[in-house]
Amino acid sequence: MRALISVWDKTGVVEFAARLSGLGWEIVSSGGTAAALADSGVPVLAVEDVTGSPEMLDGRVKTLHPRIHGGILADRSKPAHLASLDEHGIAAIDLVVCNLYPFRSDPGPELIDIGGPAMVRAAAKNHGDDAGGVGVVVDPADYEAVLAELDDAGAGGLSAATRRRLARAAFAHTAAYDAAIVSWLDEPVEGEIEAGSDESPAPLPPTVHLALERVDECRYGENPHHLGARYRPVGESTWWDHAYQHSGLALSYLNFFDADAAWRIVHDLGAAEGSSAVVIVKHANPCGAAAGDDLADVYQRAYDCDARSAFGGIVAFNQIVDLDTVERIEAAAQADLIIAPGYEDGVVERLEAKRRNTRVLEAPRPDEAGLSLRQINGGWLVQSPHTFASAPENWQVVTERKPTASELADARFAWRVCGHVMSNAIVLARDRTAWGIGAGQQNRVESGQLAAAKADGRAAGGACASDAFYPFGDGVEAAAEAGVAVVVQPGGALRDDDVIARANDLGLAMLFTGERQFRH
Repeated sequence: MRALISVWDKTGVVEFAARLSGLGWEIVSSGGTAAALADSGVPVLAVEDVTGSPEMLDGRVKTLHPRIHGGILADRSKPAHLASLDEHGIAAIDLVVCNLYPFRSDPGPELIDIGGPAMVRAAAKNHGDDAGGVGVVVDPADYEAVLAELDDAGAGGLSAATRRRLARAAFAHTAAYDAAIVSWLDEPVEGEIEAGSDESPAPLPPTVHLALERVDECRYGENPHHLGARYRPVGESTWWDHAYQHSGLALSYLNFFDADAAWRIVHDLGAAEGSSAVVIVKHANPCGAAAGDDLADVYQRAYDCDARSAFGGIVAFNQIVDLDTVERIEAAAQADLIIAPGYEDGVVERLEAKRRNTRVLEAPRPDEAGLSLRQINGGWLVQSPHTFASAPENWQVVTERKPTASELADARFAWRVCGHVMSNAIVLARDRTAWGIGAGQQNRVESGQLAAAKADGRAAGGACASDAFYPFGDGVEAAAEAGVAVVVQPGGALRDDDVIARANDLGLAMLFTGERQFRH
């Protein structure tokens, strides 16, 4: 039995090869792997001694040879293949152990592996369903299981089921590798226009290649009869991988979904306001949002926005939770999950004592957003990441009355929150607090009515933000009835002049942002 071992990641490879040699296997190897094995006393046959050709082109060509690939690809169930091996003096290779150059660590042409993927794919192709198939190992985590099975099987080799499992892992390994290379080639190079710049944005790529690995099992999906899990890009880590759960039940599918939304919103809001921020999310929509200097006060205002909806919600803080804030949390309704960058000494213990079912997470900042993908039946919709493109200083005052400085601050806050609310979205805000949020209605007037009912007069003198233009004056009338002083909206409706005239009649200030903030 012959094994070809050529790996970049040498974790455990010396021990693996030594035990394989002890089972009577002949080891063929090349380059740094061969040197590591030989230095450790493992008997090894160099690839160039098998091929009769030296390594060439700084090692770019070493295993690309018929005496290697013939030994891997020969179908042992076909007498003609075996005869060809005999004719050319080629020994069959029964096991290929190979992992690829770490392209993601330093993307570039020199880390685009050629020989490695060729060997891996050849072995996986020839894994076979009978006793003569080739085994392929790309993950050091499989070494122990492979050795145990070979030890039990003796000369019988790996079972067909194990070879099939390993072949699947091998093709997934090369697919992820190729996906990483394609993504690198999609990145703009110096001199090209970058997506999101003031110039025309770079086009979306002609193909999108996803290679994901399962890292977390959910108790179930959205409902108990659904399966659910969290996946991440192969070979990469996300902020979720560095989050630590201090206490509470295991995370569910919807906990992941809603906590991700809350974490992104609270950091965006905090950065925009330059202060502490708290966001409470229910069903991926904020039901409370506030910003300010005192975290306990900010939490209380976010909670008071809609205390009924806050029950069972996701609470996100952009600052370390202190003892003053935890007192407010203890007096409020049960939250399903709390997430923050950290907790003062004693806070987690108090949450565990009073909110034992609440999941308490500590996490780093969210990752920079990439392409947004959403599945539809038979395909995917892809768009550039959600951003706020229009700066408040570029907004247009379209009414006779101009907003005061405090009204403009309220408008900026309301617009930022509104951009994270599912359409149709209306947000009523005052003093950096979203007192009324209307979301997901089929018409904008009803969203405004919902927001006004929740605000219950608390946004009087503040701002109303609408994620899309008002097609008629009735939306502005609903905002005036809620008592706000300024309305901020994209503008661009056919009846803009009528809407502006109605705002003037009502004594409102109105701002046009020039951008829509629909979210579905």
